[in-house]
Amino acid sequence: MSQHSVVNKILITAGTHGNEMSGIEYVKNLQANEQIRAQLLGQASDIDIELAIVNKLAVEKRIRYVEEDLNRQFSQEKLSALTGDNLEHQLAIEFNLAFGPKYEPTRDLVIDIHNTTSNMGPTLIILQSDEFHQKMAQYVKANMPEAIILIEDHIPYKQHPYLCTLGKTGIMIEVGPQPHSVLRPAAYLQTEKMTKLVVAFCDRWNKRTLGDLDVVDAFRLTEEVYFPLCPAGNKLAMIHPNLQNNDFMILNKGAPAFLTFEGETLNWEGEDDVFPHFIGESAYYHLNIAFALSRKTSI
Repeated sequence: MSQHSVVNKILITAGTHGNEMSGIEYVKNLQANEQIRAQLLGQASDIDIELAIVNKLAVEKRIRYVEEDLNRQFSQEKLSALTGDNLEHQLAIEFNLAFGPKYEPTRDLVIDIHNTTSNMGPTLIILQSDEFHQKMAQYVKANMPEAIILIEDHIPYKQHPYLCTLGKTGIMIEVGPQPHSVLRPAAYLQTEKMTKLVVAFCDRWNKRTLGDLDVVDAFRLTEEVYFPLCPAGNKLAMIHPNLQNNDFMILNKGAPAFLTFEGETLNWEGEDDVFPHFIGESAYYHLNIAFALSRKTSI
């Protein structure tokens, strides 16, 4: 987003995954409670905010998705289809028609709210590192020191298959740890606080009243790491207890990474100075993804 672009329309979504309850409950409360909605808007009366619970059947069933992950359905190829191959693909096509289209976006910003079972804290995921997103990260971090900034700009913004890319720009709020299908007060309150800060930032961006902001630490996604498997495809090991729950803590070569079911420690054989996150995320377990890696940077 250019320096002089104005954020007039914000779409806030939740229920992209139907068992991630912080965003679902927060958006439902925003829809039903004028006082909570007024608290979100603050002084940003000139910003039009829309709200959507996305995968309503998955929310009703308290499951991540019915047939396929909805947050991987928003690629150009999938959105170009006339009809979907499954429920979530069809839902993405319909959602794109209602709130997109992705390649001629009508919403300035999409905020998609998620939960993780990993110990990631309140994480702001940005998909671009231009001035708008740098200032957003700096503003959020200045007002919420516990926030983590995660940058996923390894591919161009519109190549991501995420729902939030329906907007001219889009971000994800990812808060954990929270077990799926339940609500934890800490995660809910962090979700609410970060969402409010993003909206407040947009208001200040529009009015050019941000002032000076300090450069902040951030993490840039590099790759995913998989569980070691036997030839039959079964897992040989689990995440080592020394690594579990240590999201965004440094991992160096030789540190414990996995523990086999026979009790043998498998040490990290990759590069030094990497920072795991999404450690042991339950939604990725069936994909054999143990954690993601990032490099520390500044923004």
